[in-house]
Amino acid sequence: MDAALIGLDWGTSSFRGYRLAADGTVLERREAPSGILQVTDRDFDAAFVRLVGDWAEAGTPILASGMIGSRQGWVEAPYAPCPAGADDIVGHLVSHRTGGGIELHFVPGLSFRGADGVPDVMRGEETQILGVLAQRPEVRLLVLPGTHSKWALIEDGRVVWFASFMTGELFAVLRQHSILGRLMQGDAADPAAFARGVRFGLSDDPAAGGLLRRLFRARTLGLFDEVPGTGIADYLSGLLLGRELREACGCAGRPAVEAGVLIVGGAALAARYRTARDLAEVRNDVHAGEAAAMGHWVGARAAGLIGG
Repeated sequence: MDAALIGLDWGTSSFRGYRLAADGTVLERREAPSGILQVTDRDFDAAFVRLVGDWAEAGTPILASGMIGSRQGWVEAPYAPCPAGADDIVGHLVSHRTGGGIELHFVPGLSFRGADGVPDVMRGEETQILGVLAQRPEVRLLVLPGTHSKWALIEDGRVVWFASFMTGELFAVLRQHSILGRLMQGDAADPAAFARGVRFGLSDDPAAGGLLRRLFRARTLGLFDEVPGTGIADYLSGLLLGRELREACGCAGRPAVEAGVLIVGGAALAARYRTARDLAEVRNDVHAGEAAAMGHWVGARAAGLIGG
């Protein structure tokens, strides 16, 4: 079947490409560890040809989302301000032609300024959100776990608020470059240690202190053999996820949280988030579809690049 659209989910460390039929069906999928940081010579034109050049037939529209549209990427697509839905996002598309004459449309990220006046941004997640809403229009609050997890509040099909949490990156830094990592042993899962960390992260007990104080407990519990060395990594992961959940739910507001949280992400990471939500007694569900692919299709239709 001929493709009606090519979608590129091109991030910092990875690349995913999709050939889509006119009805949004994924005809073919490609994945490679070829994020923008791996294109060290910044020759994105050549990288595009190498990755999906054989897909790029004349006239087939191409949408590219993710960090490829950032200042560090191929062509910068400035952020669209919230509140924003599909029409607002595609209104900020930036077009570019490759050296071979192929036209691409770069999807903008989103920006949001809260009451504190400080900006927050997402890039790539907005396309996933469009894809989720096409299949789950009733969703009000969702989380996209990752290096920088994004929580987003939806009203009438538009992102009206979102917040970023550096949970994944902080865990990686602490595990690899801090004293906490010295006591960690192996990679085996320890559900009990993870649950203990989540509960401690969720706790509002003022005697426990804030996150900076709580983090050191991952070391002292290991020193006193109250958490085994094989469980310290899971304890730390649970602690960080627990704090993220507590802060995010506080920011999003009780009505949104009571409506439930939809988790959008890979199976392994989504499972950890779901476990944390269950421990917090927050109603949740997991979206298992190809959110980015569907988001490209929704965006292309909104922009009039394909019919429907």
